[in-house]
Parts: sequence; C-alpha cells; structure tokens
Amino acid sequence: MGRSSGFQSGDLPDAALHVLLALVRPRHGYAVMQFLEQESAGTIVLGPASLYTTLKKLAGAGLIEELDGDDARRVYHLTTEGREVLVRNIERRRQVLAMADHIMEDA
Repeated sequence: MGRSSGFQSGDLPDAALHVLLALVRPRHGYAVMQFLEQESAGTIVLGPASLYTTLKKLAGAGLIEELDGDDARRVYHLTTEGREVLVRNIERRRQVLAMADHIMEDA
C-alpha cells in the first residue's frame, strides 16, 4: 500500500511549505525564488524545475491558484484551504521542534 501524497494529505514537504510561505502575498514564480532566497539568507534555494513542479502540485491540490492578469507572468496566491494547510504545517513543525528541544535537554 503506497503512501498518500503530502499534497493531498496536507502533510507538506519542506519545498511546498516554503512556496506557500512565499505566496502569503501574490507572486510570480521567479519572485517566489527570489523571496525565499532573500528571506532565508541564501539557505533556501529552489531551482526553476523544483519550483514549477511544486507550484503545479500545489495548484492541483487546490492550495494555490493563478490570478487573472494581463502580465505574461503567472501570478499565484494562496487559497483559503492553502492558508489553513500552511498554518497546520507550521504548527506541526513547531511541535516537532519543541519535542526535539525537550529530547536534547535530557540528553
């Protein structure tokens, strides 16, 4: 029996979480890459293939959607469900970090 996709279950891989964070404000793909690299001081670098694959999966899961516009660039933003999934993933990661801190304190 195979595992369900994190895009369907809401248990997102890191790259998807990063993209959702970048799309708290509407952005086109290249702006997402720039934003993540800048905000992470260069520790998060997504290449175009990874970014656009992730955008496609997030859109397919209904977590982001493309805005209508006249610009040739595709601009994406979070859906209501995407924002909810983002918040749940942040909370889950906070819990994991709290557990890790607790374990390391006892070691």
